[in-house]
Amino acid sequence: MKRLGLIAATAATVFLLALHQDVGAATSSTNTAETYKQLGLFGEVFDQVRKNYVDDVSNETLVEGAINGMLTSLDPHSNYLNSKNFSDMKVQTRGEFGGLGIEVSMENGLVKVVSPIDDTPAAHAGLKPGDLITHLNGEAVQGLSLQEAVDKMRGPENSDITLTIRREGKEPFDVKLTRAKIKIQSVRSHLEGKDIGYVRITSFNEQTDVGLNNAVKNLKQQANGKLSGLILDLRNNPGGLLDQAVAVSDAFLDKGEIVSTRGRRTDDAQRYNARPGDIVSGLPVAVLINGGSASASEIVAGALQDHHRAVLIGTRSFGKGSVQTIIPLPGHGAMRLTTARYYTPSGRSIQAKGIDPDIIVEAAKIAKDEKAKAAADKTAANDNAAGKDKAAGDKDKKDGTEKASPESSVDPSLIGTPDDYQLARAVDMLRGIALFNGRLVN
Repeated sequence: MKRLGLIAATAATVFLLALHQDVGAATSSTNTAETYKQLGLFGEVFDQVRKNYVDDVSNETLVEGAINGMLTSLDPHSNYLNSKNFSDMKVQTRGEFGGLGIEVSMENGLVKVVSPIDDTPAAHAGLKPGDLITHLNGEAVQGLSLQEAVDKMRGPENSDITLTIRREGKEPFDVKLTRAKIKIQSVRSHLEGKDIGYVRITSFNEQTDVGLNNAVKNLKQQANGKLSGLILDLRNNPGGLLDQAVAVSDAFLDKGEIVSTRGRRTDDAQRYNARPGDIVSGLPVAVLINGGSASASEIVAGALQDHHRAVLIGTRSFGKGSVQTIIPLPGHGAMRLTTARYYTPSGRSIQAKGIDPDIIVEAAKIAKDEKAKAAADKTAANDNAAGKDKAAGDKDKKDGTEKASPESSVDPSLIGTPDDYQLARAVDMLRGIALFNGRLVN
């Protein structure tokens, strides 16, 4: 048998010892001798790379690469975090980190945009959910792991990076972004008119639950206690912490299951249930979702939909319904491992399917036709003529709007503004419900 180098043998031994601790959990069909043989293969490859690769590579780099390769081959969301990346991840969940402000995943070897985060370089540059990043500063991302690509997108504050974007229906194009310190205010709110509360959640971090409660409290005060309904905007929200998704769902539910997680073993299944109390006391709720709503956003949307607590408006969500557990590796960072999948209260799997809205409203921008407005001040005869001209000019429009591109992604700069068509439809629906309920009372 070919002699293995000392370090390679040591590395293989570490793997063997780690595996040996879990032999009892292996299936009866597992052949221990075959396992040792495969680990021996790893040791031999490790040794050959150390001795013969064209460049000198450190043992740490080789081992980290082997571990990350094993994890990323399982699914796009499992990966290895070295000490620095593990520290960055913990900072991000606290709501402050450096970078471009973009949530990404991997698809066919390319980096796929899940969602740009509000008020970040990525959002200002107009990146959209579903965009594929093919090059970073002219270098192809093909062949990089997701974590390697993310590392390249990170960098010092105020430094520049150029992303090459492939977007459906367009030729590839470059976007230059300047890295910034990302401080996420995860909850924003305002009143629509005098009686409809609007709450936007941009991500689920440690501040979200408190932010939601404070926002609703402030909205009630601004409306003098006369709120008619609430809009919860989860568009372009890439997700975040599971406990925060549960807390946000619980805020609107009095009882029942919020979400369940099911893993490899049946005894690992967990269910999260709501406690009594509804922060808006039963007022009608509309939830806005789109293709950039993922993970924790889909948990909230699915729970409120299944319990008939809210009407979902927009387009189908992203479909990331898997649970990643962060497993610290003392002295070596951590590993992010997919350990379960999310299921809504009715038992629907979110993974690769997403959540379908109750009312489909494509992304669009409200068009303000100043010429038509001016024509309304003319004589009746001129009004009729102007009406014909306008009808011809608006032949491809509907309800005063311009249709969005096929990917149905909303321009981040429009979210929550008077030009936000999906928001306008949600406001109309809630006002209609309030009017209907008022007539019933009378």
